[in-house]
Amino acid sequence: MKIAVVDVSPQQIDEALAEAKVALPAKSVEVLEKLALAYSTVYDALERKDTTITRLRRMLFGASSEKLANVLATQRQGAATTQAYTPGGKAKPPGRPPPGHGRNGQDAYPGAKTQCVSHQKLKPGDRCPACGKGKVYEQRERPKVLVRLTGQPPLAATIYLLQRLRCNLCAKVFAARPPAGAGDEKYDATASSMIGLLKYGGGFPWNRLDKLQSSVGIPLPPSTQWDVVRDTARKIEPAFEELQRQAAQGEVLHNDDTPMKILAWMGKRREASVRERSRSAGDGRSGERPNPDRTGVFTSGIVSKLEGRQIALFFTGVRHAGENLKALLLKRGRGLGAPIQMCDALSRNLPKDFKTILAHCLAHGRRQFVEQAENFPPECAHILDVLAVAYKNDAIAKKRGMTPVERLRFHQGKSGPEMEKLHGWMQAQLADKKVEPNSGLGEAIGYMLKHWEKLTLFLRQAGAPLDNNVCERALKKAILHRKNSLFYKTDAGARVGDAFMSMIHTCVLNDADPFDYITQLQRHAKAVRKKPEKWMPWNYRQAIERAPPR
Repeated sequence: MKIAVVDVSPQQIDEALAEAKVALPAKSVEVLEKLALAYSTVYDALERKDTTITRLRRMLFGASSEKLANVLATQRQGAATTQAYTPGGKAKPPGRPPPGHGRNGQDAYPGAKTQCVSHQKLKPGDRCPACGKGKVYEQRERPKVLVRLTGQPPLAATIYLLQRLRCNLCAKVFAARPPAGAGDEKYDATASSMIGLLKYGGGFPWNRLDKLQSSVGIPLPPSTQWDVVRDTARKIEPAFEELQRQAAQGEVLHNDDTPMKILAWMGKRREASVRERSRSAGDGRSGERPNPDRTGVFTSGIVSKLEGRQIALFFTGVRHAGENLKALLLKRGRGLGAPIQMCDALSRNLPKDFKTILAHCLAHGRRQFVEQAENFPPECAHILDVLAVAYKNDAIAKKRGMTPVERLRFHQGKSGPEMEKLHGWMQAQLADKKVEPNSGLGEAIGYMLKHWEKLTLFLRQAGAPLDNNVCERALKKAILHRKNSLFYKTDAGARVGDAFMSMIHTCVLNDADPFDYITQLQRHAKAVRKKPEKWMPWNYRQAIERAPPR
């Protein structure tokens, strides 16, 4: 049965939605707007010549994986069915199970409390109760290990009932002192750290956490949650500023951005925000005034690599990734050379007036062939196989712990010849007219050839990365927040979110505990203000050991 195609122009859709806003409730109009947007997106995609069912499914539901084995599974199905057998017909022995399966041992719980339990009846040196002749000695290297996990609400509460005594003659009242662990504040440092970690690290909206806490008898209203994290953000601000200063000195800087919503910059509120920002000195970062014609709001992610450490920063507002990178580079030391910048090929990622050694993301170029693998199986398989060699060599260099110079020489010897052959092969495909330039494969090859020098900087510059995946993984924090909490209300709220996300993800990148780190920053707020460089995720433990007892 043929489905009738409804040819509707965007203007007609807008007019119909305008009439619906007058006649229908706001919730119904919102549903209609989403349906209209989905219809327009799918219809436009179907009109494109390179759209396939696979690509349409990927656009609607997202790609499950871009691994080579999954991308070329259809083309290599025959090989996959015989892969489990040797030429002699015998089955290969099962390999090691993939990571992430099976039980976790003791070492998998670094945050757990460890309690030593002595034998209830015996002690070292006692006579063996089994044979009656020997003596028992402690096995320090091989104690029996039990791991026990318990459940608890994200935030717990304790009620202290302080006894009060009153004199029957003078009427003076004597109250008991709070116990040592009670603290002076209703919400202590651990409570605010957990709220921030759930909100900005786990994507928990205020209302969802409130419902969860209320269900276990410990209510936590959304307004209270905001007050707590706002006050905490002020305490950790010096450390956030120091992270930015150190990130600006980085040897390699990754940057990218993703759309975000700030209600203050949307609809009727936008004009007031533009006027307010224009009266001030920009947004407090680089002093530039916002572009009144720009309607987009973005969260920029910047990952800086310096001396083997990684620093993740987030900036949300009307600035693009390149403008936020420029603001960060204003804090860079004058004597330092130009850093390596890794990003995709969008011009808005470049910092104006600052020189960088530009590298483009090889994964972006590879992804275009992944999307065309169904239409051009042999050609895409060849290109993806060659790119796989470069990635394999990079993994080997990392595993061997090579220095940047050693890694460069290794790539030049192992990856360089293969990449050079690929470059000539792609040029020949277009020159010999084996591939139509306007086809999906032709456009993918054209992209690679156009940006070849920047895509292959890792073959000429020591320390240059292959792709921007580390920054894209960092931006998943912002995307998780966007999908769950939907928006920030004001610039101040976005600033708080940026500080928490930067702290949390920098801790993750440096194998530090973000909950403990943010808690300690609050407990030592005065020391952090004086010397924030001593309170970074990689050295704050040493600062705690040197700090005087509280």
